[in-house]
Amino acid sequence: MRGLSNSLLLLGLSSLAAAVFKDEVGDVDFHHALFGVPQPETTFFHRPRKDDKASLLYTLGDVGVFGAVNPSNGAVVWRHQISSNTTDGGGHLRAPEDEDWVAAAYGHSVHAWSAMTGRNVWHAEFAGQVKDLEIMEMTETSRKDVLTLFQEDGVTVLRRLHGTLGTIVWEFREHNKDIPLQVSTNIANIYVVSLHGSPSSYNLKITSLDTATGARVNDWAVGTKGDVHGPKDVMFVGANSAAPILAWADSSLSKLNIHVLGSKGKQEFPLASDTIDVAVHAPHKIQSQPHFLVHMKSAAGNRAEVHHINLKNGQISKAYELAHLKAQCAFSTSSEGANVYFTRTCEDEVTITSSESPAILSRWLPKKAHDLKPVHAVSEVIRKPGGEEFAVRSAAVTSDEDWVMVRNGEKDWSRPEGLSGAVAAVWVDIPEAEDLAKVLEQEAHTNPVSAYIHRVNRHINDLRRFPAWLQSIPSRLKDSILGGGAGPKETGLRRDSFGFNKIIVLVTRRGRVYGLDTGNSGKILWATQVFPQATDHALDVKGIVAQDGSQVIVTVSGSRGEAVQVDALTGELLSAVPPQGSVSVSSTAIVEGPVGPYLLQLSPDGKPIGPLSAATAPKNTIVIRSGDDMLKGFKLVADEDKVTQQEIWQLQVMPTQRIVQVATRAPHDPVASIGRVLGDRRVSYKYLNPNTVVVAIFDDAVSALSVQVVDTVSGQILTSQRFDGVDGGKDISCAIAENFHVCSFFGQHKLNDGTNRLVKGYQIVSTDLYESPTPNDRGPLGDAANFSSLEPVDTPSGPPLPWAVSQGWVISQPIRTLTVTQTRQGIANRQILGFMPESHGIVGLPRVVIDPRRPVGRDPTPAEMEAEGLAKYAAALEIDPRTIISHERDVVGVEGIVATPAIVESTSLVVAYGIDIFGTRVAPSGVFDILGKGFNKTTLILTVVSLFGGVMFLAPMVRRKQINRRWEVPT
Repeated sequence: MRGLSNSLLLLGLSSLAAAVFKDEVGDVDFHHALFGVPQPETTFFHRPRKDDKASLLYTLGDVGVFGAVNPSNGAVVWRHQISSNTTDGGGHLRAPEDEDWVAAAYGHSVHAWSAMTGRNVWHAEFAGQVKDLEIMEMTETSRKDVLTLFQEDGVTVLRRLHGTLGTIVWEFREHNKDIPLQVSTNIANIYVVSLHGSPSSYNLKITSLDTATGARVNDWAVGTKGDVHGPKDVMFVGANSAAPILAWADSSLSKLNIHVLGSKGKQEFPLASDTIDVAVHAPHKIQSQPHFLVHMKSAAGNRAEVHHINLKNGQISKAYELAHLKAQCAFSTSSEGANVYFTRTCEDEVTITSSESPAILSRWLPKKAHDLKPVHAVSEVIRKPGGEEFAVRSAAVTSDEDWVMVRNGEKDWSRPEGLSGAVAAVWVDIPEAEDLAKVLEQEAHTNPVSAYIHRVNRHINDLRRFPAWLQSIPSRLKDSILGGGAGPKETGLRRDSFGFNKIIVLVTRRGRVYGLDTGNSGKILWATQVFPQATDHALDVKGIVAQDGSQVIVTVSGSRGEAVQVDALTGELLSAVPPQGSVSVSSTAIVEGPVGPYLLQLSPDGKPIGPLSAATAPKNTIVIRSGDDMLKGFKLVADEDKVTQQEIWQLQVMPTQRIVQVATRAPHDPVASIGRVLGDRRVSYKYLNPNTVVVAIFDDAVSALSVQVVDTVSGQILTSQRFDGVDGGKDISCAIAENFHVCSFFGQHKLNDGTNRLVKGYQIVSTDLYESPTPNDRGPLGDAANFSSLEPVDTPSGPPLPWAVSQGWVISQPIRTLTVTQTRQGIANRQILGFMPESHGIVGLPRVVIDPRRPVGRDPTPAEMEAEGLAKYAAALEIDPRTIISHERDVVGVEGIVATPAIVESTSLVVAYGIDIFGTRVAPSGVFDILGKGFNKTTLILTVVSLFGGVMFLAPMVRRKQINRRWEVPT
């Protein structure tokens, strides 16, 4: 019975933090489910059912998410993350013709997935790194198999995997120093393409294998030494074609080299002198004609050439040229039987051309409002009944990093895939409009005549809006009573009375900055490209800060000295400092300046980067992290016009240790109460030191984790906890707020059930800090209003240390990226927010559930349950589904969670960013200051009206009775 009562208590407490009601889904939260910018070699149309003519659109984005999209509306059908971490591109995704599965590979693993549902069919793990994956369409049976190319410790390994079971059919190994590049197939053979030679001076080596046994048939070299300097120089390797080709260009882009796999030589084709980029497009079907297109880009426009391959002698001939266009264009290839079609998707037109002749089969002129700037595209061409007309839909990636579907020249839908891969975020308040108090203050500081004229003009302007305000009264009254948008709603960016409408500014790894309106379902307000990044490089953001005012400015600082200022309302680029070759920024500090906070860039040794005057030098202690083994605290001392660095303290870890995380407080961390009222009505006073951080240190030698609370002013270690048997290869995450901190990790946990058994698993540890172990005792500081971290007190000698109360729980799955909710006054309870990577959800754990004061081995007293909300401690902590604030949404790749308070005390705004973007509103103590949607306003109004009618009806009767009683003769 006691266990049942404890469970009911926990359920009751967690109900205060219910994730979201059904009628609030899509209203209080939003979700951008993203794939990343689609890669051209892993994006295609495919029919998931052989007997069905409908196709799905498949892609593998550059952040490691692959799946299927409904081409009719852009909705996600299914998707998976190919790796546990965000990738920098790469990966492989292929689909066999007329089969109901797709194959994907990344790192050490190869998977097959149902093309319709995304369910896993089979998976296999191997040593080494996968270099390529292809589908073997032609086999000795009707089955289609998977070819995977690996590099394992300098050995080239090609495996043929059973398409249905995933087992190894045969394996080919090549023991040399060649770099495996790609695998290709035609009707008769399998070809392994490798780089042969020394770094920066390679030629291409082709190895031919037997399809049935994997035995070597032949090998030969193509080209001369120095033709290829690296894998990126090989721009195209065809596969599953009657005549697959291998294409590469020289460093000056003056000629294009084409080799037909299976032949012994190569052919050279001159390129235009103004060519800046070359792309080759060829079909990937055995029955397709051996035709391909060469797309040449220049600053002046685009041109293309179509070439044919003679299957008898392997010679390539130029068939025709396509017209030169000045617009930005993308070419794509599609096949129907033996016919090959080339689709040209441009800003101002979309055309279809057969590979046989340059005659345009169909042309569409899109609207100028589309502003389409395609970079690459995939297309599906369908011949309409009768054979004279065609239909085409092209999924194009634009220069704005959007994924756009163009159907017969018209833009059908768009997905903001460039929003994926966010690495930094900051909240921005929408500035208030000039209110009456500000206007009156302005009038008070002018002469009477100007003030009178200003007031008259203001009243005239108010009268202009008076008729519209009168007309809006019925609709607003109807909307207020009935709810649900009965009346017209205000549009545009505006600040609401509850503080729900805010802007979240996100910075992506590709160097693009986005502004999202959280009050309008996460609508993208603007997007600005600030620092374009190479495909294999990510922007390393060291700091981001928002400066409020009439113009809200967001400043972003990068690791190479780059810095940018953006208007948070419009996305206008105000200033930009490009990357500096000799500058390395290791960290930044948010410093309060004369006009607001700004970012101070710091070098690895802690010295400020750039000019710094005595007037703008920060007065606070600055803490930097020097590598993984040291924390430093220093001050900047201003002496006349010279600013020098004065180091105050160092925290140096042991040689076998490394700092895995430093958790800091949020800039907004209010404290509503300085003490905690206990069940016996005594008070434990909280240790409230704003100058503290949590440092998590892992010891690789003994697999131990040390969690230390450090005073950033003096460098004093206030508390220290040690956890043995911790796995340093798994996520370790901490968060700090008010007088508590929380850490999650994978390690050993001793059960407090009398057995002292050690259980290994994911766990979360919560620690509260108090001024004294004795209630009603303020410790050595007493009632002092101020204290110094550098000056000891008389008793005891040294800085006053807090009293720590800690407890841990075993949880069923990892929780990382911990943060704490924020409310305006800090009155509402706190929630610990974290991302669950295994279930793709965001959880909000109430503080009362992970309260370290939960009694161990006994039931809580009625007073403890009433005053503190305590429940009996249990070592296992089950995640209540009602605490998952992302509810049924599938959120992947979260790298950070930021929270900000709303104007109402009950609510905190939360945004999780990474691969996906998810935003919501949470109320840790329930919505106690807002009427919910379920509140029956109609019943309230009818009740008030009924009471008013009753009063009006009964008032004369009461008045008459009172008058009659006065005329009564006393007896």
